Amino acid sequence: MPLINLPEFSRDLLSEFAARNAERIDTPVIQPAEPFLDIAGEDLRRRIFMTESETGASLCLRPEFTIPVCLRHIETATGTPKRYAYLGEVFRQRRDGANEFYQAGIEDLGDINIPGADARAIGDATGILARLLPGRRLAVTLGDQAVFEAVVQALGLPLGWQKRLIHAFGNMTQLEALLAGLVSPQFVTGLDDDIARLVASGNEPALVAHIEHEMQATGYSTNASRSPLEIARRLKEKLVLSETRLDDAAFHVLEEFLSLHVPLVNASAALAGFADAAGLKLGNALSRFNGRVAALADTGVDLSCLDYRAAFGRPLDYYTGLVFEVTVEGSSAVLAGGGRFDRLLTFLGATDRIPAVGFSFWLDRIETERAAA
Repeated sequence: MPLINLPEFSRDLLSEFAARNAERIDTPVIQPAEPFLDIAGEDLRRRIFMTESETGASLCLRPEFTIPVCLRHIETATGTPKRYAYLGEVFRQRRDGANEFYQAGIEDLGDINIPGADARAIGDATGILARLLPGRRLAVTLGDQAVFEAVVQALGLPLGWQKRLIHAFGNMTQLEALLAGLVSPQFVTGLDDDIARLVASGNEPALVAHIEHEMQATGYSTNASRSPLEIARRLKEKLVLSETRLDDAAFHVLEEFLSLHVPLVNASAALAGFADAAGLKLGNALSRFNGRVAALADTGVDLSCLDYRAAFGRPLDYYTGLVFEVTVEGSSAVLAGGGRFDRLLTFLGATDRIPAVGFSFWLDRIETERAAA
């Protein structure tokens, strides 16, 4: 494919991908909007450029490559493990920079050696950047969605609260607001007396029947986006969540966890010490974390440039484990970012669970760093 209007280092980038056995593919610029709206997360959803087909189907300009690459993999029924590389334009509103810009990256699908694949993704991202930015010291920040999920689950919160907290991972403003709500619950008010009584009674069939009757009486049932059963269950969940209070000890455990920020070489010991002190069993999440650190050491990655921050996440909802971003030391501009997304391909229609990890480069930011050298 011709490299038109691309940074002059693009050919070096493609050579690096080929050397890492990643097959370059392209995906259509016009994409079905539904996967991004359902899966990618609120941060990306509000920045997508939407359109529609002549039949009224929701479409969008390609806002990122991970979902399109995974959809193509499923559609072509290609076996795994498989490594894909991409380089092309994406379109989304940005807080800084152009809304149409180039991204490149690698998606690594189907490798069952999770720690090894995670380490390879970080090693590839930092190794390629080291070639593109010779002499620059890189800084890598790691987080782990799975470790956060394990902490939240170990605290024994209701499932609804677990989902809310996990959904907010990486967004400290939202997370702090949720924690404040857990410490000082806001009870549900304004419910119809009959609805409130039925919700409190726990009599789901009676609640569903009452809601259905009211919907039919108002004529709402023909346009309802949710069934009476779904509405009843949402009301019950809302009531349970509003009455849940996080005790001071559990709140301080979460605060302590989210404050962890240590060099990666010290992270396994810090997490083990935290779990022991809090009396939490983090199980497989901690074992996988430790395995990733060991795998990174084996790949020869300079561990001194890697930090672990327990509260660090990335604003895409499909991540399930490792998340990371790479900058030049002393700069806040993210040059590469990625993570693990083991559930994404199943959500998109794959019949088998396919473990996956990947990362993207922001080419305009890399170009700016090269110009500043």
